[in-house]
Amino acid sequence: MDREVAPELVKSERNRKWFVGATVLVILAAGIYFFRQSLGTSMESSRIRITVVQQGDVENTLNATGEVIPAYEQIITSPIRASIKSVLLTPGTKVVPGQAIVELDKSLTQIEFERYQDQLELKKNGIDQLRMRLDKNLYDAEISDKIKLLNINKLKADLEDSRRLEQVGGGTKEDITRAENALKIVELEKQQLENDLSYNRKSMGASLRETELGAQIEGKNLKELQHKLKMADIVADRKGVLTWVNENIGSSVNEGEMLAKVADLGSFRVEGSCSDVYAEQVKPGLSVIVKVNESALRGVITQVKPAVKDGVIGFVVQLDNAQNEALRPNMKVEVYVVTSRSANTIRVANGPAFNGKQKQHVFVLENGIAKRREIQVGLSNFDFVEIKSGLQVGEKVILTDMNQYEHLEEITIQN
Repeated sequence: MDREVAPELVKSERNRKWFVGATVLVILAAGIYFFRQSLGTSMESSRIRITVVQQGDVENTLNATGEVIPAYEQIITSPIRASIKSVLLTPGTKVVPGQAIVELDKSLTQIEFERYQDQLELKKNGIDQLRMRLDKNLYDAEISDKIKLLNINKLKADLEDSRRLEQVGGGTKEDITRAENALKIVELEKQQLENDLSYNRKSMGASLRETELGAQIEGKNLKELQHKLKMADIVADRKGVLTWVNENIGSSVNEGEMLAKVADLGSFRVEGSCSDVYAEQVKPGLSVIVKVNESALRGVITQVKPAVKDGVIGFVVQLDNAQNEALRPNMKVEVYVVTSRSANTIRVANGPAFNGKQKQHVFVLENGIAKRREIQVGLSNFDFVEIKSGLQVGEKVILTDMNQYEHLEEITIQN
């Protein structure tokens, strides 16, 4: 038969368990505390990066990306409809002015040019024939006018004779009237002839000018085609590098179709892009910093493209040093658009210690001891962070990420 456990024993066992549990918790807490203290009370100087607080300018920037593009790129198009006969150069070849790049088959255009020449000769021959015909008509009209004048003079003489005869009784009034009527008819015919002559002169002159104008149009068409034939010799017009060429030999190309690209690799620009979230901030005239390898090149935004594509806006940067040796075509670069600037302020080099918050803690090194201190930051970029409060010029700040030591107020730095 089981016996009932004494209440004193139950209470004693319960107390013992509580004591053991409390002891374990104390030991664990102490272990964690001493473990953290063992991790963070000191560290070697070789593991940290230190910078000195200084005074200078800080620029606030927006991050963007960019691509290096030749400042000048000549796009050579076909001036005529033709076929590619041969490709004389390959992409990457340096070219000089006048150097041939592509040879086109110009035979069809040459035939058309000769046809225009024949048409122009026909026009010129037609002008000569028209001029001779007009000259003959005018000459005939002038002769007829002179004959009329002679007839008038003769009729005037006849009229005078009729009047004298009537005075001496050798003629009648009817003879005088007939002579006067004949004279008036001839004078009207002469007036009509002179009017026709004047009209013919103007009409013939207009016809001649019209024909000559048609010949001028044919001549201009001929000159245009001649110019196109000359431009069909596909050559570079300045020094540069051939970046692209249509290598499809035998293929047909239409007038205006691209045949080659020649870039001037002595000067470059940058085509940048960033999120359209910054569309209101990115404007022409803003300063820009372009990171090319280890170099930082300055420039200015000259154009912001109006269209937004896939949530991205584009802009063009003119570099202050567009001939920097580090620049290469199609190179991808980091672009920083300067939106604001603080001049002659307290600043410190940017690094992992700064988390982007306005208020945060950093460790300041004093006599081998890193002391935790609260600071307030302002503007920042990839180089510097503006310090509003908490640091003085000349103090040393640890830039290394110190998150694992954030529970400590001081750390001993061992050499």
